[in-house]
Amino acid sequence: MINAKYKSFFILPAVVISIMILIGALIMAFVRDDERVAWLGAALASVPLPLIVGRLMWMQVARTSDHLPMLMFVAATGVMAAVWEKFVEGTAGWLPLAAALASTALFALYTFWYSTFGRYDSPVLSVGNKLPDIELPDYRGQVHRSADLLGNPAVLLFYRGNWCPLCMAQISEIAARYREFAGLGIKVWLISPQPDAMSRVLAERYDVPFGFLVDKDNVLATELEIAQPNGVPAGFARDYPSDTVLPTLVVTGPSGTIVFSDQTDNYRVRPEPDVFLAILRRSGVVAR
Repeated sequence: MINAKYKSFFILPAVVISIMILIGALIMAFVRDDERVAWLGAALASVPLPLIVGRLMWMQVARTSDHLPMLMFVAATGVMAAVWEKFVEGTAGWLPLAAALASTALFALYTFWYSTFGRYDSPVLSVGNKLPDIELPDYRGQVHRSADLLGNPAVLLFYRGNWCPLCMAQISEIAARYREFAGLGIKVWLISPQPDAMSRVLAERYDVPFGFLVDKDNVLATELEIAQPNGVPAGFARDYPSDTVLPTLVVTGPSGTIVFSDQTDNYRVRPEPDVFLAILRRSGVVAR
């Protein structure tokens, strides 16, 4: 298991610091004519982190690129402006350059450290294996068993909780196509360690014939080696337990054999439904 204790304390302070640098840099650009370009560079370098986090939280984005190259270019451009004014033009001091570098460092930490899990694929969920025996209640207490899936293709999505905007965007994507899934005989289970009440909210929001299952205390996730202790960001989701699950999507055929397993190592990278639907069609599990 990958303990995210230190990462859980990163995102909220990092975003707040970036916003403070942005505001401060804009103010300094307004009051310091001689350092205006350098401070505008610092402001530009501080934009990417609040921008990507805000986009993920409020625009229902299901996935992004791994390393966010366009935003990385924006941050680098801001740093280069500050460097130019400091070392080439000689019109700016160290402070705007330090602000630009600090903002870019926070964004780099978010992109290359915070966003990744450092996980290893769970061998239990490898393609070709049989789906392990699963017995979980839904938010109403009704027990569901993996044996109930036999005879139908199935999609099992292990998601972190309603607090995770990418998880919600991914679920929304799948829910929007529930008629297509139903027409192909595909059963869908959504599995999370979040409290029953949160899963009930989700079920009522989408009103689709999916299984909204609750893995209390992350027991199943631990057995499957996809649990993440302290994976919920501090101060971000107060009504949730601190431990969560690594985003994982598993697709099985009618015999219970795993035909697709996405164990992403980046919380911003998720498979599109067309990907695993194509795999099911190619394997002959569902009609073309």
